[in-house]
Amino acid sequence: MSTIVVLSGSPSAVSRTAALCAHLADRLRLLGHEVRTVHVRDLPAEALLSADTGHPRIAEVVGLVGEADGVLVASPVYKAAYSGLLKTLLDLLPQFAFAGKVVLPVLTGGSPAHVLAIDYALRPVLTSLGADHVVPGWFVLDRHIALHGDEAGLDPDHAAPLYRVVDAFASAVAARRPLLAAS
Repeated sequence: MSTIVVLSGSPSAVSRTAALCAHLADRLRLLGHEVRTVHVRDLPAEALLSADTGHPRIAEVVGLVGEADGVLVASPVYKAAYSGLLKTLLDLLPQFAFAGKVVLPVLTGGSPAHVLAIDYALRPVLTSLGADHVVPGWFVLDRHIALHGDEAGLDPDHAAPLYRVVDAFASAVAARRPLLAAS
């Protein structure tokens, strides 16, 4: 069974991004993957800001990423990029933390004007972390995500293309697993 880590980079306690992450994690589980979700906002702020990679919670996340076959990296768009909270965690990961992993970037935001943040802000950082297989990412408009408590409901007209991207990511992770086991 392949393992996927979902990194949710929203700083907000009530978050469409976090709800979308939970929704997509459920879908990935239905597709046969073991999924662990990390809400970066729940990590100790002092450890994140002081780059304390020895802190047990930070070390746990670094270990989860290290053992994962795939990583879904999600964030709301802030200032035409991903959240500073997510950047703080990504800065703590080892230089080649994403080497050999399939990575899916997902951003949420209020305007289609931010869709390029995936390719111009997030993808370069993922690549710099050693990701050699960053699948096409997806941008989800806030208005297409309905919050029902902690759960996300997706606009049916916009859910299908997102599911195609997530399913392709899941397939790429599953296909890569035997290659990693052989090396």
